[in-house]
Amino acid sequence: MSESSTFRSQVSVTTNLSLNSGARAVSGEPCSSVFFVGAYSSPSQGSRGITEDLCAHLCSSGWNMRIVSQRPSRAGRLFEMLWTSWSERNRYQVAAVDLYSGPAFFWAQAVCWSLRRARKPYVLMLHGGNLPEFAHRRPGLVRNLLASAAAVTTPSAYLKELMKPYRQNIELLPNAIDIGRYELKPPSHPAPRLIWLRAFHEVYNPVMAVQVLARLVHEFPDIHLTMVGPDKGDGTLRRTRQEAERLGVADCLTISGAVKKEQVPGTLAEGHIFLNTAQIDNTPVSLLEAMATGLPVVSTNVGGIPYLVETEREALLVPPCNPEKMADAVRRIIVEPELSTRLSQNARVKAEQFDWSIILPRWAKLFESVLQHEN
Repeated sequence: MSESSTFRSQVSVTTNLSLNSGARAVSGEPCSSVFFVGAYSSPSQGSRGITEDLCAHLCSSGWNMRIVSQRPSRAGRLFEMLWTSWSERNRYQVAAVDLYSGPAFFWAQAVCWSLRRARKPYVLMLHGGNLPEFAHRRPGLVRNLLASAAAVTTPSAYLKELMKPYRQNIELLPNAIDIGRYELKPPSHPAPRLIWLRAFHEVYNPVMAVQVLARLVHEFPDIHLTMVGPDKGDGTLRRTRQEAERLGVADCLTISGAVKKEQVPGTLAEGHIFLNTAQIDNTPVSLLEAMATGLPVVSTNVGGIPYLVETEREALLVPPCNPEKMADAVRRIIVEPELSTRLSQNARVKAEQFDWSIILPRWAKLFESVLQHEN
């Protein structure tokens, strides 16, 4: 990618999108520039994350954008993050840095050091259900980094509450979806078609979904589970297939790879009940997408999930690593039409609160506030 490319064209390439100029660009008013830093997916992987969606929506509303990095290696990502934050310091006004736990925390810490050297204000965007545990083990480190930011955001009330000891004024800016892209399924008695949509990684516990299937197959012989998501390479996909063979449900299971963002609504529409088996979670976009289509949701009650949905109202929540409880919840949805209808309707109403038309202006206001304070 050429260093001379504009912020807008770089975002278009990076997110594999065709973006409009936006109102301020059309009117001739100067556009503010934001530099987003995180580990982003390559377009060849067929999907993009919530931060890339945010970049695309800000860009189409008139902001100039630059995001890094898509490099596959950790060393390559860190080098590009640090190099770009310094070498292009005259081409952006404010930075936004994804902050996760583990090694990613230290990448963000290094980038923020570079941004301070460049005298650029930055917003820290908290992510990941493991961040509170990480902060508990390294309170001084986390508190100092959060204090250095012009603003700190989080997508969930869960992270806002648990990270409050490290910074009080954390702004809640939820993950968002384009609600109009998700057609609400008409209320009906759900067929036993289960769908699971996450990455094949241990943290999302896909093996549990197969174990749920095995507990229901004798009672509902026509039941089927479709699992959709990329392989993260930790052996979980292989273990999921092996468990299906061991339990004798391989014929009732379809495993697909990652799907493009625009294919998600159609993929979800093929299911009737959505399963979320994660052991650690925050505010998963896949859950919001399932709710937007009106799919009855059965999820583990980990991390930010109980902050997002109320059990028995918008979803059924069960303990993590408990396939028996999850199978019981699925059974209830299949045999109790009133429960299925109530969950479906309430889930759609909740999902509508997360539309980009509501969330995007809050992001724009935040960045404008940071820039006004710096000026």
